[in-house]
This record gives sequence, C-alpha cells and structure tokens, in this order.
Amino acid sequence: MRARSWSDLSRWQRAGILTLGSVELALTAAAAVDLWSRPRTEVNGVKARWWPVLLIQPVGPVVYLLRGRRHPHRALVT
Repeated sequence: MRARSWSDLSRWQRAGILTLGSVELALTAAAAVDLWSRPRTEVNGVKARWWPVLLIQPVGPVVYLLRGRRHPHRALVT
C-alpha cells in the first residue's frame, strides 16, 4: 500500500489540512512571542522549560497559553 500524495487528496481534505496547519502555526507563533516577551515573574515555572513544550504539536502552545502564564492583574471572581 503506497502513501497518499497531495494530489490524491480531495479539495476539502487539502483545505482542511491547510486550515489546521495555519491554526497550529498561528498558535505556536503567538505562544512563542508571548513567552519571549513576558517577564519571568509572569511565567508559571521556568521559561527555559516552556520552550520544548511549544514544540509538542498541537497541544504544547495551547497548554502554555492556558497554564504557562500568570495573570497578576486578573481580578478574583467571587
């Protein structure tokens, strides 16, 4: 059984791959820019340990954006 090539995929399959790939790239870029520019006091844990997490696709950038950042000015909900 041979692997499918790009030309073997339907129009919708190619569109889906390109869309999901774009979302993954955008999330990774946003997380990397945020990690680079955020002071270490506003990062949960050590910044150097978050860089490899960003490479775990597709969940790494999402995990960082949800759990890796501290929000010191966020009001507590009561």
